Amino acid sequence: QVQLVESGGGLVQPGGSLRLSCTASGTLFANYDMGWYRQAPGNQRELVAAVTSGDTRHYADFVKGRFTISRDNTKNTVYLQMNSLKPEDTAVYYCKAQITVVPSLRSDYWGQGTQVTVSS
Repeated sequence: QVQLVESGGGLVQPGGSLRLSCTASGTLFANYDMGWYRQAPGNQRELVAAVTSGDTRHYADFVKGRFTISRDNTKNTVYLQMNSLKPEDTAVYYCKAQITVVPSLRSDYWGQGTQVTVSS
């Protein structure tokens, strides 16, 4: 079982920045593929950004050039730096860890979510 704890959400004005953090339990963090997702009221949860255990990064088109995902394996932590925030970025942001034992055997773990509100 992997526990994920997110932090860093809050209220920010349009154009502002926030950095989200997600810290995982366990000793095998370097082997986890990590992702940030978000869910706004009435919408489905969607992928924002992901980083593999090999540090390959992927971004949703709507955040490219504004958000940066990174990981620090020495701290068991993945970050999401969010710049140039827009009101439409308002959502609950969730961290996910995916553990692959073999390609046919994967487990997903989710954090509790952190609220990001972009408003003037």
